[in-house]
Amino acid sequence: MARVLILGGYGNFGKRIAESLGKAHAGLEIVIAGRSLEQATRLCADLAPGAAPQACFEPARLDIDSPGFPSELAALAPNIVIHTSGPFQGQDYRVPRACIQTGAHYIDLADGRRYVCDIRALDDEAKERNVLIVSGASSVPGLSSTVIDHFRGGFSRLDAIDFAIAPGNKAEVGEATLKGILSYTGHPFPALDDGRWRDRHGWMDARRIDFGGSVGRRWLANVDIPDLELFPERYAGVRTVHFQAGLELPLLHHCMVAMAGLAKAGVVADWSPWAAAMLKARQPLMAFGTDIGGMRIELSGLGPDGRSKRLTWTLYAENGIGPYIPTLSAIILTNKLLRGEQAERGAMPCLGLFSLADFDAEAAPLGIYHRVSQ
Repeated sequence: MARVLILGGYGNFGKRIAESLGKAHAGLEIVIAGRSLEQATRLCADLAPGAAPQACFEPARLDIDSPGFPSELAALAPNIVIHTSGPFQGQDYRVPRACIQTGAHYIDLADGRRYVCDIRALDDEAKERNVLIVSGASSVPGLSSTVIDHFRGGFSRLDAIDFAIAPGNKAEVGEATLKGILSYTGHPFPALDDGRWRDRHGWMDARRIDFGGSVGRRWLANVDIPDLELFPERYAGVRTVHFQAGLELPLLHHCMVAMAGLAKAGVVADWSPWAAAMLKARQPLMAFGTDIGGMRIELSGLGPDGRSKRLTWTLYAENGIGPYIPTLSAIILTNKLLRGEQAERGAMPCLGLFSLADFDAEAAPLGIYHRVSQ
């Protein structure tokens, strides 16, 4: 029997991963791990009725900050560990290193730029133990790189990548996710702009764009992600990589923009300690807006004929299904490992590790779909 351990298994992303894997693999043992044994036990009971034959869920109390974490992880004997416990901004590599020592494959949903980009530092250790260590198996850079790889062949020269994510206001947001965003709100980070590296400031440069379809027009602002550093390296010759995200309700979005301005001016050094209070204040506003989210990737450059070319790929997630999107890259890679289809070993960011067809196989049954315009 294979054994998958999910850190933060009862959180917004962890519970969705556990549910998907439990339904897909007969005989799979899934350990729901986190600081609260009570919450882990409750989720195990909730998921058990929908599991595949002989698949089972086991709760475990596990604190990644505990001095005994490596030995406690080893005692649980997982084959694969999925790390969903953010925020990853500021985390060290104690979790993936413990996985390497244990001989377990490791996949995370990290969005912290340094965490994902620097994971290659563990490459030699991972290869010595014959394990796969993947960081950023989420919407970015997991899905974003897969989409760009799929369409890259249609360009003789790729000049610019401009992409964005716009969740619906009714989508669940965890405290860890919000802490990660707030940690760089108003603070500078480098991004490639027309061939030069320039500083952008988190949650500033607000603009409104049309995603089309059920998503419509949404406000966006700067967000720091690993792709801003990884894509100029991966897609040689690209001159601009631009990413933004936004909140559906203009009131909330522009409050964040104002907060960014205060941080940039030095009035507030760090907004992340306010994450819990902000989530509580947001609760009454969740009755407004929609449960529809989208993702948009625009590629521009030259086509095979040497003429200017622009292509826009847009993903739509309706009926509250949006929070599944960040989990699908990790689910796809875990499925591949469980089926013996992922032979690569070492430590790497999640770049081009699965195909768009692989994504569609998981996304389509959920009602997630995408369109292309040129």
